[in-house]
Amino acid sequence: MPCAEAASPHPSPAPAGRLLRVDLADRSYDIHFGPGLLARALPLVADVVRPSRAFVITHPALQRLHGAALLGPAAFPLDVLLVPPGERQKSLRRASRLYDQLLAGNADRRSVVIAFGGGVIGDLAGFVAATFMRGLPYVQVPTTLLAQVDSSVGGKVAVDHPGAKNLIGAFHQPRLVVADSGVLRTLPARDYRAGLAEVVKHAVIADSDLFLWLQRTVAPLSRRDPAAVAHVVRRSCEIKAHVVRRDEREAGLRAVLNLGHTVGHALEAVTGYRTLRHGEAVSIGLVAASRLARDRGLLPPGPAEEVERLLAAFRLPTRVPQCPLPALLAAMRADKKAAAGVPRFVLPRAIGRVDIGVEVPEHAVANVLLALGATP
Repeated sequence: MPCAEAASPHPSPAPAGRLLRVDLADRSYDIHFGPGLLARALPLVADVVRPSRAFVITHPALQRLHGAALLGPAAFPLDVLLVPPGERQKSLRRASRLYDQLLAGNADRRSVVIAFGGGVIGDLAGFVAATFMRGLPYVQVPTTLLAQVDSSVGGKVAVDHPGAKNLIGAFHQPRLVVADSGVLRTLPARDYRAGLAEVVKHAVIADSDLFLWLQRTVAPLSRRDPAAVAHVVRRSCEIKAHVVRRDEREAGLRAVLNLGHTVGHALEAVTGYRTLRHGEAVSIGLVAASRLARDRGLLPPGPAEEVERLLAAFRLPTRVPQCPLPALLAAMRADKKAAAGVPRFVLPRAIGRVDIGVEVPEHAVANVLLALGATP
């Protein structure tokens, strides 16, 4: 089984800064961090992209909360395309409606799509940008912790299929990411906590120092201390940018970022994308991966328990909701990372180090899921 060394060359703790470069040759781009950046987003778009016009894809509630800060005077025509909230909007049907709106708005190949929202908006808007007219430039303006620490970086865009999450997608790097930490103050508590699951994931795959720091900083992070939040956003983006630079299209190393996602995506699909936030599903998936690694002798019992305790300390779910085991196993066989219907797992070997492409006997997966609460 391949062992992946994903650690970034920048050790934790990372200095708080306002700019991080994702170096991908002619697809390179900057991530801007910090409070008060929404008002600078459109001028940055004008400087970097120089579009003929812009189409902002967002939710109605976000437009009401933060639209005034983002949608100020612009050097280009601007249209706002509204999408209802919810994972179920990440669909080909919704993408088709957005294509219609782009056509009606006279979009051309110099138009830019601006994804203004969380992971759902980022994935959906990025997919639309990747596929309309064979590709439009797009910009990520993430408004959730999960999107700021993970999904806005790396260029993986997709919509869901009823049988599997993110099954229909592409690689399409943004031209720019503008992460305004100020918007996290209005994020519902459940959504904020869900983002912390991806932070824990990054620590488990690449940074044992970050994991220890998280254990010591549960209270400040839980109350959204600005310095603590700034640190986890920047360090998570450093880790992900380092992985993406080395493996942009998931030929090998980038698979480390799927830790917790094989079980997590199955949970989302089986529950109809309604019961769990993505980060909540990943949290349960991290517990399942740690237990699988422990049972196979890859990970000592102590670290496996530490992962579970840290997630619980952040008030993230660690048990499988009432889901039938056969449906979960079937969803994992349909996962896009499966080979000939056999799921392949990312499993931790230590805090900060993981193995990729691990095939686990289905009965072993079933035993762990049953122990976590799946129904027979």
